[in-house]
Amino acid sequence: MTISMPNQTAVTEFILLGFPGLQPNFFLPVSLTLFLAYIVSLIANSTVIILIILREQLHQPMYIIIANLALSDLLFDTITLPKIIAKYWFGAGSISFNWCFFQLFCVHSLGSLDSLIIMLMAIDRYVAICQPLRYHSIISNKLVALICYFLWIFAALMGLALTLIAVQVPYCGPNRIKNCFCASQSVIVLACVDVSLERKKGVIIGMSVHLIPLAVIILSYILIIRVVHLSANNGNWQKAFYTCTTHLLVIGLYFIPRLFVYSTSQIPLILDADINILILCLYTFIPHLASPIIFCLRTKEIRNILGQTFHNTIHMEPKHRCRTLR
Repeated sequence: MTISMPNQTAVTEFILLGFPGLQPNFFLPVSLTLFLAYIVSLIANSTVIILIILREQLHQPMYIIIANLALSDLLFDTITLPKIIAKYWFGAGSISFNWCFFQLFCVHSLGSLDSLIIMLMAIDRYVAICQPLRYHSIISNKLVALICYFLWIFAALMGLALTLIAVQVPYCGPNRIKNCFCASQSVIVLACVDVSLERKKGVIIGMSVHLIPLAVIILSYILIIRVVHLSANNGNWQKAFYTCTTHLLVIGLYFIPRLFVYSTSQIPLILDADINILILCLYTFIPHLASPIIFCLRTKEIRNILGQTFHNTIHMEPKHRCRTLR
């Protein structure tokens, strides 16, 4: 929808195209895949958050970090996925101007937050492995909680900066967004003025908020690998290596595809729009449903609690049935 004005036409809503070249006979499989991804993410991340809140043995710095990551991913998926699913199920692809920029703010805030939290996770592992005797004197629950609060605020400022860059340019013509949600680079290209400078600003902020944490993560793991290598004769090195592989899986899922897309966006080679959006969805949504599963399967404490809860549920059900029969 547009509103006519004396000198220009102001856009009041945008249309999310999802995958622009997708044929109608593929709408159902794609939307069901997105719906399944959302349900799995919702269950997995909610389970991790609830377990960490309710189980006192999980009130430790590492699990506070994991809970913040799970909450960030849960919010991201809830703000983005229902809208694009509704577009394919009910044809409800329109999104108001204000809601689009609110979604854009949340997308970039929560995306930045993920990078910062994973960086904090790497620092925590560095202290735990390289300074094990001093870990509890350096890292405490209160300190980690305060850092997480600061990271939420800092990530919100990054999202606000990208939102202000995108919202300050006029939108008076095309309003069809080639994406599954409102993102800075997808929206700003619809402006009716030259936005080369604004796009560069967005890329610089986006790259910085990912490259700086990635540099800290790489440095942390170089030091961790060095310590693990030097303590190869110590039996604890296997546990340290096992813990590191868990985090490296999450880091790889978050950073490698994201940096690839940021890098290729600056190369004259233009990929097909559907391929670009597919890659974006893969690096955005798969980590959100994979990381809590990875932590549940590869973190001993969470795995034991889940196993104990499942075991108690199975054994309580027959007893309940016996009482009912009596």
